[in-house]
Amino acid sequence: MRLNRDVLTTALSEGEELVIACDNSGSIGRKPFDDVEVDYEVVAYFAFRVAYMECAAAGATPFSVLLHNFNGDDAWDSLKKGIERGCRELNIPDLPVTGSTESNFKLYQSALGLAVLGKRSINHVSDNIQQKDMCVALIGEPLVGNDVLTNEGVAPLWLFNWCCHNEGIHAVIPVGSKGIQHELNQLDSVIAPYVARSASIDFQQSAGPATCFLILYDALHEGAIVEKAGTWFHRL
Repeated sequence: MRLNRDVLTTALSEGEELVIACDNSGSIGRKPFDDVEVDYEVVAYFAFRVAYMECAAAGATPFSVLLHNFNGDDAWDSLKKGIERGCRELNIPDLPVTGSTESNFKLYQSALGLAVLGKRSINHVSDNIQQKDMCVALIGEPLVGNDVLTNEGVAPLWLFNWCCHNEGIHAVIPVGSKGIQHELNQLDSVIAPYVARSASIDFQQSAGPATCFLILYDALHEGAIVEKAGTWFHRL
């Protein structure tokens, strides 16, 4: 079961639908007035990370990437390398990339938009979670800005993918710029009985490019999840 949130869906054929997830970034890159200075490969990697996570968390299999580049023609190859880096971390073939570059006008700050397209079957989507021994955990830490580049608390993509395909995990919920509390509020009627607020975690802190994610899982599987996630695992 995967929750149907933060994605756009449209029917493709009987029993199958298109899932579209996206992300954008601004003032992060190599332009004079950027707030965070970093290579465009890194910018695209984290934008791809967010869109991929939202698409996969909805139960879809990604098949293509749309890239909207406002950083000039010279940045395109680096941006594409960032997407390829994400595919390597996921141990999946490189996804086809298409898109466009704004080349008529030069911006003084970097900007990027990225969408991941995926497919899923329609009949598996549900928001109805009823599990007697349900548990909730945070994988990774909420981080933003330069902390994303220097902190080891960022949950890796391979671990996210593992959680998406683990039979003991009922839902995977990426946490974005609005923070953990926002995600819990969206799901409060579903998971409120299972969550104990942890004093050691800032539930309001932005998680930037989905540096962490929530999982709803069967208590019987906690040992295997903890063994796999290690220090990225935080029981709520």
